[in-house]
Amino acid sequence: MKKTTLILGCGDIGMVLGRELLEAGHHVIGARRSAVALEGSGIEPLPLDLSDEAALAALPDADYVVYILSADRFDEAAYRAAYCDGLKAVLRTYEGRETLPQRLFFVSSTSVYAQKEGERVDEESPAEAAGFSGTVMREAEQALLESALAGTTVRFSGIYGPGRDRLIRQVQEGRIAPKSPPMYSNRIHRDDCAGVLAHLIGLDAAGKPLDDLYLASDCAPEPLHDVMLWLAGQLKVEPTEVIQAPLRKRASKRCDNSRLRETGYAFRYPSYREGYAHVMKEGGFLAEPV
Repeated sequence: MKKTTLILGCGDIGMVLGRELLEAGHHVIGARRSAVALEGSGIEPLPLDLSDEAALAALPDADYVVYILSADRFDEAAYRAAYCDGLKAVLRTYEGRETLPQRLFFVSSTSVYAQKEGERVDEESPAEAAGFSGTVMREAEQALLESALAGTTVRFSGIYGPGRDRLIRQVQEGRIAPKSPPMYSNRIHRDDCAGVLAHLIGLDAAGKPLDDLYLASDCAPEPLHDVMLWLAGQLKVEPTEVIQAPLRKRASKRCDNSRLRETGYAFRYPSYREGYAHVMKEGGFLAEPV
């Protein structure tokens, strides 16, 4: 039977995921505040405001629910509304149904980790962030863990890809992160975000066991200085300004994706080199040879 997947927050990542699931034979429903962008995509559009109780009650039954909402601004109230309150409302809605989803996937973030001295972190590492973003994410993760629904949280590191090119533009401006102390950074291409979710859904649909938590980051956690220096070489730019980020805001950890790779997932962009090369080529950042 054809599986139905409901993507809540069907934006950039959700649309790529939806196309992959359509190719795999799923019926895909994409819910977002304005569903106009989904028209003609093959994804069934569903306008949705999660603060609307009637809209929540009318959510369709689905084999898989993928929660990829984003906060509309960087403050605690917006984060709590998008991640905690929204997810909890969805959990309550489906927990009360006669037919439960086979699994609900919640997209979280590696901001839940407080480590900042270059430590290696994985799914077993303490996640005790002091900032509101990580704290709110952990509360949402815990809500899913305690739910009656089968659920899996996926923690993405820094997402980049088409339209997510801030680091490239900083390098174009001649800026670079300091070499010392090393600030380890972690990232994942947007297409791998969708690929990871499609992969996990496929495993569950095939009856394979899933863990309740996966850390999804590429295979090359490296100092941000080295990443930007490589970008500068590709762009043929000479760095002229060292970014002086306050130490209190410095994040430096190395994400270990072993658990995810052990499920058989193969990264499309195993490191920033392959990923940013694609983004720069597609985005017209690289000068054409004369």
